[in-house]
Amino acid sequence: MEKVDAGGHLTDEVVVTAPREAEPLTVRSDPKQPRQPMPAHDGADYLKSIPGFSVIRKGGADGDPVFRGMAGSRLNILLDGETILGGCPQRMDPPTAYIYPGAYDELTVLKGPQTVAYGPGNSAGVVLFERKPARFEEAGMKVNSTLTVGSFGRNDEMADVRAGLGVGYIQMNGTRSHSNDYRDGNGNRVHSKYTRWSSNVAIGWTPGDDTLLELSAAKSDGKAAYADRLMDGARFTRDNIGMKFRQNHISPVLMNIEAQAYYNYIDHVMDNYSLRPFTPVPMSMPNPAASNPDRKTVGGKLMAGLAAGDATDARIGIDMQQNTHRNRMTANELTRPYEAMARSEDARFSNYGVFADVTHELTANDRLLTGMRIDQWHAEDRRRMVMSMMGSVMNPTYNQRRNELLSSGFGRYEHDLEGMPATLYIGIGHNKRFPDYWELISKAGTASVSAFNTRAEKTTQVDAGLTVNGDDVQLSLSGFYNRINDFNLIDASRLVMGMAVNRNINATTMGGEASMAYRPVRHWKVNGAISYVYGKNDSDGVALGQMPPLEGHLGLDYDDSTYSAGALLRMVATQGRFAANQGNIVGQDIGRTGGFAVTSLHAGWKPVRNLQITAGIDNLFDKVYAEHISRAGSTVAGYVSTTRVNEMGRSLWLSANLTY
Repeated sequence: MEKVDAGGHLTDEVVVTAPREAEPLTVRSDPKQPRQPMPAHDGADYLKSIPGFSVIRKGGADGDPVFRGMAGSRLNILLDGETILGGCPQRMDPPTAYIYPGAYDELTVLKGPQTVAYGPGNSAGVVLFERKPARFEEAGMKVNSTLTVGSFGRNDEMADVRAGLGVGYIQMNGTRSHSNDYRDGNGNRVHSKYTRWSSNVAIGWTPGDDTLLELSAAKSDGKAAYADRLMDGARFTRDNIGMKFRQNHISPVLMNIEAQAYYNYIDHVMDNYSLRPFTPVPMSMPNPAASNPDRKTVGGKLMAGLAAGDATDARIGIDMQQNTHRNRMTANELTRPYEAMARSEDARFSNYGVFADVTHELTANDRLLTGMRIDQWHAEDRRRMVMSMMGSVMNPTYNQRRNELLSSGFGRYEHDLEGMPATLYIGIGHNKRFPDYWELISKAGTASVSAFNTRAEKTTQVDAGLTVNGDDVQLSLSGFYNRINDFNLIDASRLVMGMAVNRNINATTMGGEASMAYRPVRHWKVNGAISYVYGKNDSDGVALGQMPPLEGHLGLDYDDSTYSAGALLRMVATQGRFAANQGNIVGQDIGRTGGFAVTSLHAGWKPVRNLQITAGIDNLFDKVYAEHISRAGSTVAGYVSTTRVNEMGRSLWLSANLTY
């Protein structure tokens, strides 16, 4: 729990270009800090600044994050400890679509299957967006506000207000983000406009330093245009209620107890007429059409921290999550509006997990971390009919149920180097991941229109690396080798009634990230990062689809606490390894891509302690480029269709942050 004095506490803010691994397999960042490229408008946009992350571009918003070539539920994303699942069967709304980074206090990335305390899956890692509850020791208030304007009509507003006494607090924040269509380096408009807003309120009771009870509620909505498909997102409603309890220093053995419960409801609408000129597509959508999926998710967690000895700490806990997905759609909004239709349930999922992890100090410089998790999964296929490209057909797995007991675990050894602020580590993790909604329900199987019986993935990964955190030098090296049995491969080269197939294969991935920051003289910093992942489909003897190419960042920054300036060079290599029409639940490979380099500049001024003004130019030389893993451009009336959805051309932005 963060303590705040009556006047508020403000830390120095610097432009963030590439957060580093501060401790073994852990990256931490402050989403409220300004950064380049342009300050992020959603969760995926922020994550792409962290080495190892890529984003599948669809339009101006709601890209899908990919870490080390892994997408979807292989990367677990939690908001204040809560699971949030999108509704769109075509993945318009990944969890990060409902995240405005500036509304959170801390972002944490946990790499690899090296944790068991944050829900099931996590074969690629865990991303935590968290707000820090603040205990006011006396009556006071703290306000943090940000305004950002930029090219293509970009304007973002964020306000965070916290007030309270020693026995409690109230926190309210609101965000709004808007952009018109952007233009690529050729000057062509990309169908990409969006408007999003969110609000959150939390009331906390803090009778002492060791006790916290918080009730919270959130609501958000928006709309977004997509350049990669025949429909846009006309609604992204989220309703949330949450509760947290924490008690510290209970006894010499029982160090703390944490409890959490939450409810998330997503109501999503996609159509082909709200955000684009309606254009009949004779074979698929000759009329104005709409789809309105929704998803209700409830969950909870109970965890206790134990002191098992002078050198041993442990955590034990249980968690659960249940979600129900429904849909309703119309092929002609004029004659049968979707609002007048009843929703039909198509899937139910539930998970109940128990976990324990232990940290044991072997010596003053050596420690061992281990963990184990067991999950009971249940899934139901509620579809009577399956909508294929060839029309509606009977579902061969209607009303089938699956129950599976899956286990996961890890072990890691860490060694602090003598006389140096450095740590070496090596670990191994094993994870069994139950297929998600998009793999079981939205795709076909190898022999039928249903993929409901696709097997669970089994991941075994070795992680090793080094972290150095000196005064003038920070360095992190992390590498991994991963063997995945029964990998869920989405294969659009093998269609069943026009639907892409989800089939199990064996796969291997390997690679890693390296980053460094060095201060040669006072006020100056040189930073750089590089990341690479190699993937192979061992079953077919070909490349594994949707693997991003080698990427590097190089930055130079000056900051004397009043004035700041810097430059960032992003370099991406050619990707010649691809598997045409194969990939993940978000997208499949299109073909080879060439390399590119993008230069960006930024400058800042802090006229007073509480105000920071930052400006930047992204893609200084107006480079035309697209990410290798981005989706193919679709035909939208009035827009140029491209092989992939191109990234933004030269853009200018200005951001002001005021805290008092």
